[in-house]
Amino acid sequence: MPDSAKRAQAPLPLGKGSLRVGRLTKPHGLKGGLKLELYTDNPGLRFAPGETFHLQVPEGSEWFGRTVTIRELRWFNESPVGFFDEVPDRTSAESIVRAILWIDEETVEAGTEENAWYDHELVGLEVRRGDETLGRIAEVRHFPAQDLLAVETPNGVVLVPLVEAIVPRIDLEAGVVEVTPPAGLFEEIE
Repeated sequence: MPDSAKRAQAPLPLGKGSLRVGRLTKPHGLKGGLKLELYTDNPGLRFAPGETFHLQVPEGSEWFGRTVTIRELRWFNESPVGFFDEVPDRTSAESIVRAILWIDEETVEAGTEENAWYDHELVGLEVRRGDETLGRIAEVRHFPAQDLLAVETPNGVVLVPLVEAIVPRIDLEAGVVEVTPPAGLFEEIE
């Protein structure tokens, strides 16, 4: 069996409204702490004590099909570190590294996170710069540093960083994403 097949991830038991909020990157200390890579602008809301996360891990992992509940979120040297009820020590922390944390629809709806959208809400929206239509969003691509909007244009797909400086406004009701792209993102520079 090829390595890529062994690493395949089974689908999560979540609806289309599930939201990826973080990834466990490495153990911290001896008491089960785990450094986090956050995919949320509001860690105080998403990582409040008692919140439960579904784990995305390979099928062969001892953590497959399980959830974890956060006990505490601390900051060390400006890095977030999570302590979970199910992870009592460093050995347990080492076994869960690289897991992706997801929350379900009810948790998402109960939250008040601003500037958060589901992928299915963005796909198909018209992308405009002022009055000029540049294309439509074909998909949202998720990367550790930031998400990218794949915009289909007459000249091909353009990847637009989903950051406020470039995407200052998303109007779901109007079906429009306003962009202020840097020169050369959508056109050739002479």
